Amino acid sequence: MLERLQSVEDRYNRLNELLSDPDVISDSKKLREYSKEQSNIEETVQVYREYKEVAEQLKDAKQMLEEKLDNEMYEMVKEEINELSPRQKELEESLRILLLPKDPNDDKNVIVEIRGAAGGDEAQLFAGDLYKMYSRFAEAQGWRTEVIEATSTELGGYKEIIFMVNGAGAYSKLKYENGAHRVQRVPQTESGGRIHTSTATVAVLPEAEEVEVEIHDKDIRVDTFASSGPGGQSVNTTMSAVRLTHLPTGTVVSCQDEKSQIKNKEKAMKVLRARVYDKIQREVQAEYDETRKSAVGTGDRSERIRTYNFPQSRVTDHRIGLTLQKLDQILQGKIDEIIDALIVEEQAEQMKRAED
Repeated sequence: MLERLQSVEDRYNRLNELLSDPDVISDSKKLREYSKEQSNIEETVQVYREYKEVAEQLKDAKQMLEEKLDNEMYEMVKEEINELSPRQKELEESLRILLLPKDPNDDKNVIVEIRGAAGGDEAQLFAGDLYKMYSRFAEAQGWRTEVIEATSTELGGYKEIIFMVNGAGAYSKLKYENGAHRVQRVPQTESGGRIHTSTATVAVLPEAEEVEVEIHDKDIRVDTFASSGPGGQSVNTTMSAVRLTHLPTGTVVSCQDEKSQIKNKEKAMKVLRARVYDKIQREVQAEYDETRKSAVGTGDRSERIRTYNFPQSRVTDHRIGLTLQKLDQILQGKIDEIIDALIVEEQAEQMKRAED
């Protein structure tokens, strides 16, 4: 492990040199590539340097104990060793985790697609609740959200809502939300007070940059139409809404959120690129996806991952058996505890596989 860490630090130092090289500075592609690589290993290098410093201090302290010391100095050295030893173990554990393979998409922005599934109006209302939950979580993280496409209902829910989350590490946390979310509650329309079970599906796609997936204009059919509101009533008489069809894959994306056709096309292209990238990734990197899914089921969108039980104010994540009596807080966007537990579970699985 120490050899690997030293090679990471050597690479970090080399990247510092490259980022000061005039040839690299003048090449925007290389500058972006090296900056990203440096940023990805910076935390590992910082922790490794602290580890080396603590290890050196601990070595010196233990050597001092072998010398003739008065009682006061002896006790001071013993106290220092008692403080440094657990810190060294903490840093070792952190370094093991930092050396685990990282999902290449973790630093990316994401496109989130929420759809009401089983349960009719109630499922669509729940889709709206999930959208609010993720919006509040994103706001607390300092991320920015932007609606791309939404089909709302008269009751205030969504048949479908697609939105982008812009922020460092958005995918690293929101990827765990992929799957079917189940709600158990008495619907607003239920006069008998009976509890209904409904579901909404969540898909989280990493935003694909143009350099990662090439989409040719000749492969896209562009259709324009007038946007409409809930129930189909027209809200815009101009042909501002845009529908893009990627002919090779059959992927279809529409956007009518903006009044400008140009802006709608830009937003639709982001979703199209992400969906095509996701499709290519799942086909070409099937082995990697299978490994990631086996950790905590993050890739199977048909899997029931979580239940939100309103009568008991309970939320249960079925992948790790975590139950929290904090439904109100979680719907307010405080889902950190669930996500952190899923990250720990995935890291534990990775470490187990590495040991095997």
